[in-house]
Amino acid sequence: MTSPNLPVAPAPAAGDVRDSQRRIDADIASISRIGAVPTILRVVSEVTGLRLALVARVTDTTWTACAVLDRMGFGLEVGGQLEVATTLCSEVRDSHMPIIIEHASADPDYCDHATPRLYGLESYIAVPIFRASGEYFGNVCALDRDPALLRDSKTLAMMRLFAELIALQLVAEEQAVLDREALSEERETAGQREEFIAVLGHDLRNPLFAILAGSGFLLGLPQEEGHRAVLERIQSSSRRMSQLVDELLDFARGRLGRGIPVEYAAVDVASLLSDVTEELRTANPGRIVEVQSDVPTLVRLDRSRAAQMLSNLVGNAVLHGDASSPVTVRAAAEQGELAFTIASRGPQIPLTVRQRLFQPFARGRTAQASRGLGMGLYIAAEIARAHGGYIAVDSRADGVTTFTVRLPHALVQDTVTRAAG
Repeated sequence: MTSPNLPVAPAPAAGDVRDSQRRIDADIASISRIGAVPTILRVVSEVTGLRLALVARVTDTTWTACAVLDRMGFGLEVGGQLEVATTLCSEVRDSHMPIIIEHASADPDYCDHATPRLYGLESYIAVPIFRASGEYFGNVCALDRDPALLRDSKTLAMMRLFAELIALQLVAEEQAVLDREALSEERETAGQREEFIAVLGHDLRNPLFAILAGSGFLLGLPQEEGHRAVLERIQSSSRRMSQLVDELLDFARGRLGRGIPVEYAAVDVASLLSDVTEELRTANPGRIVEVQSDVPTLVRLDRSRAAQMLSNLVGNAVLHGDASSPVTVRAAAEQGELAFTIASRGPQIPLTVRQRLFQPFARGRTAQASRGLGMGLYIAAEIARAHGGYIAVDSRADGVTTFTVRLPHALVQDTVTRAAG
């Protein structure tokens, strides 16, 4: 509690109270989080012999104790406020210079000064604290009712050093506050992202599933030929919409969320490639897709996601490659990595285009390419990244374009063995 003999600062106008107090409370909190401050005050007190040491926040209108070491029974605690005009700290604030008093009643400059008389002080030392911006913050100071020897250069140097240290720590604490606020906002945004993904999945996929299921049921009933054609178009369009929704969900997870989730299992590469390429051959009759796998063991992958990645890459090669040339797909174990290569012939891809191939919504200029959202390669790259790998592209002047997927962790045998078990 503040001593009854201390002149307490008058209350500010009601309209200014809240803002002023919030700023003061923030400053007190910043000083309180600086772990070195109690040690600084203890060292100041022991070296100078002054029994009251403190850090004061001083403004034009307020004086507030932010940290206090009181061995004198002065009656001041953290958060305590004095009328600023009655303090010597206000003179430090105005001059930006230290004040040192060894024996106030015998000092020609301070023997008649109101402050030492008011507070019963004989010895006093205060050094200003400045923020990194150069703005004045307050003082680190010490005082006592008894005289003390304070004018040696080492004492002043120590006090200045402690003032600089507190200033540096204030910068760090204020940045930490900003970082915590930014983290809090990021967490809130992350929650909104997750909610967006959930709404997108629920509100779009579920109605599409109902349309697909309903049209499928009707197709199983006797239908007139014209009605059957309409139902088949509904099914085809719904499947296409479902594919677009899946792409949007993967985009949201990859770009707005925490990345595309993967669930690892032991996967046979030859079987994986067979399923992917057979599906593409069925959708593109007449196109030749050649497959080779030189991976004799099981690998560690999310099979569904890996199939999606390869389907996007091979489908891209089929779409943009020379229809008269085969697309070759090869899997191999190279230098401890699982590598997939998808090669096709066609016009060389310019460097400027290659640089943005894996960006979302990057579509080709062909009529077939314009049907999609342009996220196939982006999603493929995100799936590779989710597996700890990456995709590279090379397009040569001779017309051969090769996409290479490298997955560094897919061949870890002990992990694969556990997954298989």
